[in-house]
Amino acid sequence: MSSIRINAPLEDSVIFKLKAGDRVLIEGTVYTARDAAHSKLKALIENNQELPINLVGQVIYYVGPTPAPEGKVIGSAGPTTSTRMDRVTPILLERGLKGMIGKGDRSTSVIDSIIKNKCVYFAAIGGAGALIADSIIESEIIAFPELGTEAIRKLTVKNFPAIVAIDSFGNNLYNQGPLEYLEKIRDNAKTW
Repeated sequence: MSSIRINAPLEDSVIFKLKAGDRVLIEGTVYTARDAAHSKLKALIENNQELPINLVGQVIYYVGPTPAPEGKVIGSAGPTTSTRMDRVTPILLERGLKGMIGKGDRSTSVIDSIIKNKCVYFAAIGGAGALIADSIIESEIIAFPELGTEAIRKLTVKNFPAIVAIDSFGNNLYNQGPLEYLEKIRDNAKTW
């Protein structure tokens, strides 16, 4: 199966074409944010303060990269578990965030918000942080430097590999995958 090449920030016309299970290669700008950065973003929103980035059309990658080794722009950059950001995600989606990259399934409230706001959730491969880092060609801290690895970074990515885990219609690979597997087992049992 070939991969679909997409550019970030995301446009609605691209998002609507993506289906759960599609493999993608992302090129462009992606921002990092994990638990601590999400808490700070939530506080800024609640206090009607300006956010450090314009979220409209943007993609956030749930990652806290390791320090860059000599000759590299970033260290290992594998995804973290997405559910830790679920309490803040709907607020960010309402403000224009269009894509998220992480690992693991999302809560019902996040899935509902993905459908309502016509967004997409991508899964990156856990345990492949060193390989993913090769897709990151620039990295710059743009907010909350005091958070260290959890600071918000602006990344420039090229051929960043991901899978559409939840599409803008709510189709969820985390639900579909096990059902398809069970169906194949049933079909194979009939041929024995």
